Amino acid sequence: MGVGGLVLRDMRHVLTGVALSVALLAPGAAPSAWAQHETAQDLLDGERAYGARCTTCHGPNGDLVPGINFSAGQFRRPMTDADLSRIVRQGIPNTPMPASNVTEAQAGQIVAYLRSMAAGKSAVAVKGDSARGKMVFDTKGNCASCHSIGGLGSRRAPDLSNVGAARRAPELERALLDPQADVQPNHRYYRVVTNDGATVTGWLLGYDTFNVRLLDGKEQLRSFAKSDLKSHGFIDSPMPSYKNTLSSQELADIVSYLSSLRTTTTAPAGPAR
Repeated sequence: MGVGGLVLRDMRHVLTGVALSVALLAPGAAPSAWAQHETAQDLLDGERAYGARCTTCHGPNGDLVPGINFSAGQFRRPMTDADLSRIVRQGIPNTPMPASNVTEAQAGQIVAYLRSMAAGKSAVAVKGDSARGKMVFDTKGNCASCHSIGGLGSRRAPDLSNVGAARRAPELERALLDPQADVQPNHRYYRVVTNDGATVTGWLLGYDTFNVRLLDGKEQLRSFAKSDLKSHGFIDSPMPSYKNTLSSQELADIVSYLSSLRTTTTAPAGPAR
């Protein structure tokens, strides 16, 4: 069950669609940080800046600080784009929310991304339960046959112990429904065919000018000299789609469980944005 990252081309289409949706929902609205930074590239830049500067305290879903949930568009009080941009740049005195050295344009991109988090809609409309989600993970999903959590499970696919701190819930959901669209560069799979005709596939751990290194299906580390290979290249992830396997409730439950998996230490919660 490989949970990967967003493919840039697809993300541009998704974010462009979100930006257009918000523009249509608010015809005639006053110019805002969103309107000024609504291109797909702006939102991608805002996402990267959010990941680098904000997730430690707010989390990837923006819901770790009490009273604030960016994914739901929830703040402690009504906030204009100008209010949010000012907080991003100046912080909030006497709170854990620090000032930053971002430019006004960069702050606008972050604000636009915050708005896009609330505008993006999940395909699953039901509320998930993490305890039930763990049961789905362990049983019907059979996820531990490939993944590990806290040292338990298989190493054939990426460890998920901190996936809740690294990925937003909509991204986790998308990876479960359409896994080939969500493969991070360090989660790719590879196939090599040796000069004597042997084929080996596995999780690509690294390659350079001369060598390819894989973790094969038996969890064995394999290294191949490219000069000994007849062919080699990327292949689709073995991660199955659960679109027709899990019910909407089960999908919501397992996303809730994966979102709860966090080993990254977060800063003390306090007044922020």
